[in-house]
Amino acid sequence: MAANEATTNQVGQLTADPGQRRLATAWLVLGITALALAGLFAILLVVARAPGTSALFPTQDFFRVALIVHVDQSVLIWFLAFAGVLWSLANAARRLSWIAFATATGGCLLVAAAPFFGAADPLLNNYVPVLDHPLFLVALAIFGLGALLQVIAYLPRVFGGLSWRDPPAVGIATAAIATLIAGISLLWTWSGLAPAWQGKAYYEYLFWGPGHVLQFAYTQLMLVAWLWLARAVGRPIGLPNRWQSAILVLGVLPLLLVVVLHALYAPDSAEARLGFTRLMQYGNGLAAVPIGLLLTIALIRRRGAAMTEPLRPEYRALVASLVLFFAGGALGAAIAGVNTIIPAHYHGSIVAVTLALMGLTYQLLPELGFGRAVGRMARWQPAVYGAGQLLHIAGLAASGAMGIQRKTAGAAQGLEGVWAKTFMGIMGLGGLLAVIGGILFVVVVLRAFAQGSGTGR
Repeated sequence: MAANEATTNQVGQLTADPGQRRLATAWLVLGITALALAGLFAILLVVARAPGTSALFPTQDFFRVALIVHVDQSVLIWFLAFAGVLWSLANAARRLSWIAFATATGGCLLVAAAPFFGAADPLLNNYVPVLDHPLFLVALAIFGLGALLQVIAYLPRVFGGLSWRDPPAVGIATAAIATLIAGISLLWTWSGLAPAWQGKAYYEYLFWGPGHVLQFAYTQLMLVAWLWLARAVGRPIGLPNRWQSAILVLGVLPLLLVVVLHALYAPDSAEARLGFTRLMQYGNGLAAVPIGLLLTIALIRRRGAAMTEPLRPEYRALVASLVLFFAGGALGAAIAGVNTIIPAHYHGSIVAVTLALMGLTYQLLPELGFGRAVGRMARWQPAVYGAGQLLHIAGLAASGAMGIQRKTAGAAQGLEGVWAKTFMGIMGLGGLLAVIGGILFVVVVLRAFAQGSGTGR
């Protein structure tokens, strides 16, 4: 379809016109850019931690700087940029959405550039780790503002036409609501945080509540991708659409307690920390677990069903996402103490989201006017990325069981004995494979970009 045609195009369950598709493409490019930047820093991160090559780095500072930029680009920026894709397709206000995109892009690029302009002092606080430098903090604030502007561009326009018969659209809306609540939680925390806190403690308290809320948004995005891909590959879950939508809404209902937690407890209190922990622990699986189980059953029952070759990357991404999701959940139940089982757990969970969004990217490419993700590289990419991450979390989990502490590198890891070094070596190998898988994803998408005009069909 030419860019100037007035008719609309059905994208999954969403009706998008050429202007919406251009917006969605812009946000997708931003997300791919964030992943590419994260991959560059991940290469340095793996090299800085793996046995043998870690000796090339005399201090932990480089490892920590690379870790912070990698995490922020591959989680916060990539996930919210992809959310911007979906909110654009679901009829976000054009002018405000373009302003939001430009703002978020500036923040993304500045986050990656900040370490080269003097931003150091890495603080490995949870959820949104930071370099305690004005340039990096401003960069994060700019990106966050762009993401929230995109939510504001979308939410007021969606509720009048939202249908319970369209679960992906409902899931997209719940992800936006969760993101907005996370932004409100951040402002509430910032206004109530005692000024005496500084350094890592300050940012730990600042991002603790909002970070937990954001996990709900990420989970909803994953579930949207699961349901969308399940339909696309001919393995829909055996549940009426209205029930699917109801489960998705159930997945964000626990966020009503965010107001209660903020009203009752100071953000730096033990009660607030425990409350947000329990909120995510018991609330964030209300939708993910039943949908994940139903999807697993659908995949098993129809495992021999015919599938066209172009859909194989989407199918493999969906399967890999499910495997990582359940692996991450199982490791979460095994956490005891502050060791590398913790990053093994959240790497499994977070990578499950990433794989789901990778698969949905492949599905959306032709709908946005680009080529399909086909060929050997596209077929193998989800398998390489998923297998690498499984090795990565297996090495981390085994190392954690031996007492290796999280967020350390080099000699500080205390790698004494052949088994400790072996397990961390497995972690390094898995991390390297995952980086390769991430690079393959970027290459596959860039090849698809080169095969189309991006104006939609």
